[in-house]
Amino acid sequence: MLKSFLLCLCFILIFGKVYAQEKQIQGIVFDQGTKERIARVFINNLRTKANIYNNIKGEFTVTVRLNDLLVFSKTGYFNDTVKITALQTVPVYLKRSSIELREVTIKDTALSAQKQLEATKREYSQIYGSIANKDLISVGSNGAGIGIDAIYNMLSRRGRNATKLREIIDRDYKARVVDARFNPILVGAITGLKDGQLNSFMYRYRPDYNLVLMMNDYDFISYIKSCYYQFKRNPSVYYLAPLQPTK
Repeated sequence: MLKSFLLCLCFILIFGKVYAQEKQIQGIVFDQGTKERIARVFINNLRTKANIYNNIKGEFTVTVRLNDLLVFSKTGYFNDTVKITALQTVPVYLKRSSIELREVTIKDTALSAQKQLEATKREYSQIYGSIANKDLISVGSNGAGIGIDAIYNMLSRRGRNATKLREIIDRDYKARVVDARFNPILVGAITGLKDGQLNSFMYRYRPDYNLVLMMNDYDFISYIKSCYYQFKRNPSVYYLAPLQPTK
């Protein structure tokens, strides 16, 4: 009887030690539909709170123990939570959150913030320097028309409003840079917020342009998480109701 009890106790101690053992495991993240590897996927261990990104080959190495939960997040994909049931290589398949369309060219909206700024500078070349056509009549792919620079010169020959216009263009450019990084898909994936609460959170904690430039991906995600902890204490503060259409 005593011998059986001791054997059982030893088994429990050995099993408990193995169960609690941490080990580095490797894995690869794939697109569920195409089976292609996905890079720059954010991986969070819910037990240790450790955060990493996988590499450009879709591969990752993470320290875990049995029954750890790993959350995989990437813009354009649904989050996936994987439970570690064995200390071995883990394949992960993420499902797209939207239908993948064939690549098409869309004017303006497809341009990056930097390219939009460059296009705007060319369009309003008189306030940035003479880098475009000055003629009153300009000829382009859509036919002949009155040049924007010529109109600008006619309305303000001394360029009194040039400084103000440059400020507006610069402000819009910086806003687009922030929007590209602090977007609802990423913030929603990290915080789990939706609809009105997501809008309220993004309004309250929108970072400025300089802060966005200073932070790398890890710091930026940490910033969002830190703001979310503050938000949870009182999510109703500064909440803006959606605008109602005027009659």
